[in-house]
Amino acid sequence: MNLLSRMSASVAWSGEGTARCAADVGGGVDQRSDAALLLASRDDPAAFVELYRRHAEDLLRYFARRTLDPEAAAELTAETFAEAFASRARYSYVTGVNGVAWLYGIARHQLGRFFRSGRIDAAARKKIGLPLRELPPEDYERIEDLVDFAPLAEALETLADDQREALKLRVIDGLPYPDVAARLQCAETAARQRVSRGLRRLALVLQERGLMLTTEVE
Repeated sequence: MNLLSRMSASVAWSGEGTARCAADVGGGVDQRSDAALLLASRDDPAAFVELYRRHAEDLLRYFARRTLDPEAAAELTAETFAEAFASRARYSYVTGVNGVAWLYGIARHQLGRFFRSGRIDAAARKKIGLPLRELPPEDYERIEDLVDFAPLAEALETLADDQREALKLRVIDGLPYPDVAARLQCAETAARQRVSRGLRRLALVLQERGLMLTTEVE
């Protein structure tokens, strides 16, 4: 439990960050399969850290490209791993499901619940005592870089004026948040909120139109 908490606290949401996280909690490369790591993690939580190291970046990208919201992507990634950790004793390879497919099954469930309710549950993180972590600005911008915004120009026209203007300044013009806030004559936190809400609305519009930014990971 403490090992998993340290993992969450130390990670920066980038490939470099996940590698650094592994070094922080023990280092080295574990050659076991994902299924073997899940089975071993029942008695040895360090095995789960290796599973996290392997798949955190890809899972974050999976959520970022579907929600278009860095904060939501980070929270969904954390909640998915927390739920996987809490329920790891229920994993059994005899079902024929490999470790990564099992993990993405949890991820799809989290994503579906997010789109239905518009919010992210923290039940699994609370269950295992994992602290909720505020996303630092530098990590927010790293996650934004994982998203391809090219197909979104038409969908922008469906947004409220304030959200559309914030997204154009941030995504199309590429302005940093302090400049976006200055242009909008609002606080930087308000500018981030407008961008975040606009991205979430865009994700829903694309889903309604049957558009997917990436294919499902099996």
